[in-house]
Amino acid sequence: MPVAQPNIANQLPKEEVLEKIQLLHRLQRGYFAEDHTQAVSFRKEQLRKLQQVLKQHEQELFDALYADFRKPALEAFGTEIGFIELELKLALKNIEDWTKPRKVLESLINFPAKSYVYPQPYGVALIISPWNYPLNLLFAPLIGAMAAGNCAILKPSEIAANTAAIVKRIISQNFDERYIAVVEGGVETTQHLLAQRFDYIFFTGSTQVGKVIMKAAAEHLTPVTLELGGKSPAIVDMDADLEMAARRICWGKFLNAGQTCVAPDYVLVQEDVKEELIQQMAKSIRDFYGEQPANSPDFARIINDRHFERLSKMLTPENIRIGGKTDVESRYIAPTVLEISTWDHPAMQEEIFGPILPVISFNDLNEAITMVNRHEKPLALYFFSTNKTQQQRILREVTFGGGCINDTLSHLANPNLPFGGVGSSGLGSYHGIASFDVFSHQKSILDRGTWLDLPFRYPPYGNKLKLLRRFFNWL
Repeated sequence: MPVAQPNIANQLPKEEVLEKIQLLHRLQRGYFAEDHTQAVSFRKEQLRKLQQVLKQHEQELFDALYADFRKPALEAFGTEIGFIELELKLALKNIEDWTKPRKVLESLINFPAKSYVYPQPYGVALIISPWNYPLNLLFAPLIGAMAAGNCAILKPSEIAANTAAIVKRIISQNFDERYIAVVEGGVETTQHLLAQRFDYIFFTGSTQVGKVIMKAAAEHLTPVTLELGGKSPAIVDMDADLEMAARRICWGKFLNAGQTCVAPDYVLVQEDVKEELIQQMAKSIRDFYGEQPANSPDFARIINDRHFERLSKMLTPENIRIGGKTDVESRYIAPTVLEISTWDHPAMQEEIFGPILPVISFNDLNEAITMVNRHEKPLALYFFSTNKTQQQRILREVTFGGGCINDTLSHLANPNLPFGGVGSSGLGSYHGIASFDVFSHQKSILDRGTWLDLPFRYPPYGNKLKLLRRFFNWL
């Protein structure tokens, strides 16, 4: 298994780290200004190279993810490498159409004229990714930045150290640092990066850090995308298929040991079917991981001791219905279901980000909707019901980033669906063409004909106002 390499950035004096970042920033600004990145042929060539590089190093990436999380190979491929491959294929297939100027309808006010929208790269982008999906959440936005014609500096999380080290090596060996570069380091390194004047900042992480990112971006009026988190509910109505709901909720929750920003953070279930749902959850967990999930090769581990300790405090014995076992040495927390009655429980005070699932009952759907709307807007919501009217109520009355009807997480598997939060769960969206758009300034251009130049708009205005009003009423 790979062993994380020493983080050179953390070993250098502060001044030298800052100088290296400033130099890299200048190099990328110069490279972009020399117009290397805008040709569609260049963009396709670089995307194909990324595709090849990831394929060549696939086993090393699997090993790094296992070293960081004990992440099963199927999860590593399905949620990381395979997902990136889908994004690359979509970008390569469509990039020529995405980059074309788009003609829009013209107004008679401007006759004779034609109007177009030109997608134009911003320049040098900073992409800061988290530790929980250290490949997916770094490379998916990078693909958008590359397709749009930008240079990019990548800042992977130092917490998933093995994966960050592999990413640093394969990028530095295969791409010109004036075009794409990886900067490793901790909080101080991120602060040095944020002090530079980037043209776009894309951040994935916690809401708390997102506020810091946005404040730093405001110093230079740099546009940002913030992919954050929050407490995403799964709501189970009384007419749901309970066996299927339990299976799909448990899959979405315990994938990557619950360390997923769109994992169901808690379950709201109609009181009459609560007990049956919990029993079906117990069955699903046994089916997935056996009687001893600690021995299952398909269940990941908590990323570090700090997160293990934080999660362990949520395991109140009196509320445990399923699981609850832990092992500090291996950072194992069993797939756990808690039955709670109020929002005062420790597991409801923050995003859980681990394999602990609180279950709260409600009497009717109005109560469930009120509970969700009383708190910050979630990144995702999952509603289990066969009642079309109730499904439409949820979609109409609850604001959330995205989600599923009768499933969890699967909306992320479609790159044609923009992914993003709302309010404290995020700002902006990406995936597929949305990734291209987020890293492109939409430049509006009017091309005015020269064969006619009516004097109506020019001074002196005289009594033209009355005629102008009539014209606007006619339009």
